[in-house]
Amino acid sequence: MEISVEPWKKLVIHEVIEYKFDDWVKQIAFSTRSSGGAIPTMQWTNGIVFSPANFPTTNATVEEQLKGILHWSSVSFAIKEKFEKQIVKENATINLVDVSVNEIFKELAISLKSQSKFTNSESGNDQ
Repeated sequence: MEISVEPWKKLVIHEVIEYKFDDWVKQIAFSTRSSGGAIPTMQWTNGIVFSPANFPTTNATVEEQLKGILHWSSVSFAIKEKFEKQIVKENATINLVDVSVNEIFKELAISLKSQSKFTNSESGNDQ
């Protein structure tokens, strides 16, 4: 038997949305209160908090995936240098998961940081 590991070749993001961390937390807190929903979870890696939005699984997206190409409709992100498991603000709780072991997410963090509008101007303001 042959076992083949074929890593993803490409991640295509169709829209990148950047927030200031505190503004994004307020928005998520408001949405959570409005919907009465569960505790939202966001992903963190190497100074970036992000949340991807995937396309629905269709024949076209599966064909792309079989070629090694992932498509995200969008990724929302904010600079958050320091990892914390939980953020409590605006009477809402948000969980962060450290996904730094994932190579795709590490490369994503580098790419998003390089194009961030807030990296240098607000790097200390990520509480």
